[in-house]
Amino acid sequence: MEPVKDRIIKVTFNADVHASLHWNFRPQQTEIYVVPGETALAFYKAKNSTDKPVIGISTYNVVPFEAGQYFNKIQCFCFEEQRLNPQEEVDMPVFFFIDPEFAEDPRMAKVDLITLSYTFFEAKGGHKLPLPGYQK
Repeated sequence: MEPVKDRIIKVTFNADVHASLHWNFRPQQTEIYVVPGETALAFYKAKNSTDKPVIGISTYNVVPFEAGQYFNKIQCFCFEEQRLNPQEEVDMPVFFFIDPEFAEDPRMAKVDLITLSYTFFEAKGGHKLPLPGYQK
C-alpha cells in the first residue's frame, strides 16, 4: 500500500450513548490528520458509571457515507460486547486506514473531512444491532 502524501484528510471522532446505557463514552482526541494508505490509531474512553456490571455493544458510521467504502478498520471495538464492571473505565483503540484508492475516486475529490461516529447500546439478549450500510 503506497501512501498518497499529497492528500491530507482530517478525521474527526464522535461518540454517542443510547439513553438506556449509563456509560460515559467519548473520543480521546477530537481530530487527527491522515493520508490515504497510512495507518492511524485513535482512542475512545468508556466508563460504566453505575454500581453494577454492564455489557455494551457499539455500532459505527462514517460520514460522508460515500467515504465509508474507503475507511478500513484493522482493529475496533465495534460489534463486540464490552463488559465494564461498576465504575470501571477503559481505553478502546481504533486502528484504521483510508484506502489509497480514495484519492483516485472523483466523487472524493472535494472530501477532506471524514467523521467516524460510534454509538453504544446496552447489550440485551435477542436484540439485533443495526449494521452500517444498506439494509434490505
